[in-house]
Amino acid sequence: MPLFGSGGRHRKTATIGAAAVLGVAALTGGAIAISTGTGEAAESCAGLDTALRNNLSFIQGQQRNPDALSAARIANRQAVVDLIQQRRQTAGCTGAVSPEAPGQGGNAAPPPSSPSAAPAPGGAAGEVVCRGNTVTLSAEGGAPGATSNQFPVGTLLKVTNLDNNKSATVPVTGPSGSCALLNSSAFEQVREPGKFLIRRVVITRVR
Repeated sequence: MPLFGSGGRHRKTATIGAAAVLGVAALTGGAIAISTGTGEAAESCAGLDTALRNNLSFIQGQQRNPDALSAARIANRQAVVDLIQQRRQTAGCTGAVSPEAPGQGGNAAPPPSSPSAAPAPGGAAGEVVCRGNTVTLSAEGGAPGATSNQFPVGTLLKVTNLDNNKSATVPVTGPSGSCALLNSSAFEQVREPGKFLIRRVVITRVR
């Protein structure tokens, strides 16, 4: 009898111990899940807010200095703004986002081409450009491309994400409020999963 009783106490103690371990593991896992989720949401909101501000600045620039194509450009960017706002709502982003002040972004049109031999804006071919800039996306569709407030249409830029060593070479397709603003397909080539902002980036002018 004592042997049986001892074994029963042992099994009971083991059961309680296992339950305690499982409870601690569950609490620990919950804490990790909460912490990770909060970090990803903060990262997503930062990138989405930047993308929203870039597009609002572009629209503001087009409205301030319209040309024959401004109405179409504004309609296209407004659709992008609506999509970003939906993503912000899903991510729980609540911060107010406004366009940049006049003169800081939202160029109305790309710089006109010139037959002169003046140096190309933003550096020569093979030179690292946009130093200190972060890169995000405009959420526009189409073939991989970028918009820029420094480079004319047709410029080729190589964008390298130093956090995962992925790179993409894309043409500039139009103006924006950033040195290099990638569209959705270009951003997918270099992004890290769940992130909407590339902080450690090297941008090289190919031509």
